[in-house]
Amino acid sequence: MQVGADPGPSSAAPAVTVIGEAVVDLVQEPDGRYTAHPGGSPLNVAVGLARLGVPTALLARFSTNRFGRRLRAHAETNGVDLRHAVDADEPATLGIATLTGTGVATYDFYVDGTADWQWRAEELDPVVVGRGIVHTGSLAAFLRPGADRLTDTLRAARGRGALVSVDPNIRPGLIGSPTSARDRVDELARVAHVLKASEEDVAWLYPGRTTDDVLRHWRDLGVTLAVVTLGAGGVAAACGTRGFRQPAPVVAVADTIGAGDAFTAGLLAALSGVAPGWSEHDVRAALRYGVEVAAVTCTRAGADPPYRHEMASRFPTGS
Repeated sequence: MQVGADPGPSSAAPAVTVIGEAVVDLVQEPDGRYTAHPGGSPLNVAVGLARLGVPTALLARFSTNRFGRRLRAHAETNGVDLRHAVDADEPATLGIATLTGTGVATYDFYVDGTADWQWRAEELDPVVVGRGIVHTGSLAAFLRPGADRLTDTLRAARGRGALVSVDPNIRPGLIGSPTSARDRVDELARVAHVLKASEEDVAWLYPGRTTDDVLRHWRDLGVTLAVVTLGAGGVAAACGTRGFRQPAPVVAVADTIGAGDAFTAGLLAALSGVAPGWSEHDVRAALRYGVEVAAVTCTRAGADPPYRHEMASRFPTGS
C-alpha cells in the first residue's frame, strides 16, 4: 500500500458492498507488449471506495489460479473486505485493453467458463443485510447464470432497506443485442436507487434519444438519482424533478482506464455519508466529488484511483 494510504477495513459492517467481477486487464504498451493489471468494474469501484476511506466489502468469485490470486491480493492490499468473497475453481476472466492515441481504451474479453458468472444463490446470501449501499454492474449484471441470481439478490436487498446502485458499463459484443441489453437495463432501473452510465452506453442502448430523455426515462422507472457521464464534459444527472450538470476538471490525460469506475466510487463515497432523501446540495456535492476523483484517475496509467488524502490535497475545497 502507498505511504499515507488509509488503513484496511475494520470489523464494522461495510458502508458499501460491491458485487461482481474481478478481471485481469492485459493492457497494450506503446512497444506492443502487454502488461497485466487488476481490473473489472466492480473490483475497481471497491478499491476506489476503500482508498477514499469508505468501509467496503467486495463479493466476487476469485479464481484460485495465479491470476485469481493476484486479483484477490490487489483487493486485500487496498483494504477491501473480502470476508464473503468466494474461492472458485474456474479460471479468471481476461480483458485485452488497447489504447487509442488519446488514451481511450477499447476491450476484448475472454469470458467463457470463467469464475465470475457462476454464482450460486447461497454465495450471494451475505449481501441481503438490509443496510448500507449495495452496488453492482458491468458484465456481472448481464452474463448468465449469475446475472439472474444477482438481480434477485438486489431485489431482496432493497426490500430489506439497502440502497441499490447499478452501473451497466456496457460491453457490446458480450451482452447480446442492444434491444435485449436495453430490456435488462430497464429491469435493473426498476430495482436501483442510483443508476449511472456513460454517454457511450446510452448511445448504444437508446439510439436517437437525448441524454435528458434517457435520464427522464430512468426516473420514470423508479430511479432516484440517474447519472450519465460525459467524459471531459462532466456529468448530467436527474434526481426527482431536478436536473443537474457538473463540469469536469481540466487535466492532462494519461488514459481513461477506470475513470468511470473512479467516478462511481467518488459518487458513492459522498452518498454513503448522507441519509437517503438527498438534498440538492447533497447531489451536487456527490457529483462534484465523483468528477474530481475520476479526473485524478485520468492523470495516471491504468485503473489507479486516488486515496482520500490525495483528494484533500488536490481539491481542498471539495466534498
